[in-house]
Amino acid sequence: MEDASTVAEFKHALRLMRNGYPDDALEFFRYAVERAKSNPYYLSFLGVCIARAQKKWDQALELCEAALRMKRTEPQLYLNLAEVYASAGRRGEAIDILDGGVTYCGPDVRIRRARSRFGMRGSAILPFLDRHHFLNRSLGRLRHSFSQWLIGPGTRGRVAQTS
Repeated sequence: MEDASTVAEFKHALRLMRNGYPDDALEFFRYAVERAKSNPYYLSFLGVCIARAQKKWDQALELCEAALRMKRTEPQLYLNLAEVYASAGRRGEAIDILDGGVTYCGPDVRIRRARSRFGMRGSAILPFLDRHHFLNRSLGRLRHSFSQWLIGPGTRGRVAQTS
């Protein structure tokens, strides 16, 4: 059971991180986790903070995944894990985590909003193989490069207008 000072330290760390100071927030999150090791929120936010401040993806993922195992029905834990995956450059896994969050948590506005930021995933090139298979990944990158080439430079993210 955490005391009032632990909760205060955690809230202070959240403010620091939200204001763009993850390095400063790290010690406060660590303090909160030391005092309440079984609190999934503290573990998860420590993971996000480590990812932002130190770019230690494996350690951050381990903390966020442990937190999610403790409490599968909390949308914020899915959002935190997805943020760490996305920061690590693992966009597909971030999308999978958010999709799993909808399964366990039901329709949550925050998860849907985060999921929509990633846009729609293209279908697998070879549908009989898993989307993570190296052939699907390689061909998907090739398809993406070709589509960007067709659109042309300077128009990324904009819809082409016809006159």
